[in-house]
Amino acid sequence: MTLETERVILRQWQDRDLPIFAELNANPQVMQYFPQPLTGQQSNDMAHMCKTLIAKNGWGLWAAELKSTSEFIGGIGLHKPESALPFSPCVEIAWRLHINYWGKGYATEAATKALQFCFEELNESEVVSFTTIKNARSRAVMRRLGFSNTNENFKHPDISTDHPLSEHVLYKLTQHEWQQKQRTK
Repeated sequence: MTLETERVILRQWQDRDLPIFAELNANPQVMQYFPQPLTGQQSNDMAHMCKTLIAKNGWGLWAAELKSTSEFIGGIGLHKPESALPFSPCVEIAWRLHINYWGKGYATEAATKALQFCFEELNESEVVSFTTIKNARSRAVMRRLGFSNTNENFKHPDISTDHPLSEHVLYKLTQHEWQQKQRTK
């Protein structure tokens, strides 16, 4: 399954994506709202997991590339978290872009297409997005996508409760809200 927007293609992962993905996952600025940057092996393992889930389900956290240049820019898409989150089971939308592509609207544009797929093809009733409370950039993308803050902050179960990034905000968007937003465009 490949999804396309005006500027971005969401596609299956390829070996050529791995070095750039490892570079972005090692960047302290990109990873400042995660407990730590990833090693090259951890990054490759994550890409392999994304590739495997897409092959199995037909959807997932896709590799994102620019249409105009075929450059890999990061990962954007959908995921069913395995962590014991207080709102599980759920479908999450997520993105992680190389810093060179921040501030250009790619995350919002491609995530909008992923949401369309989620609500129209998968017929999911709700999608969540979450991040550490300090991640203002991701929270702004969530709001642009139409998500609302549930005001139900939680401690992420994969992060030590005494870690400064353990508290997360939870945003949600329902299929009904999505449909209403589409009618008003």
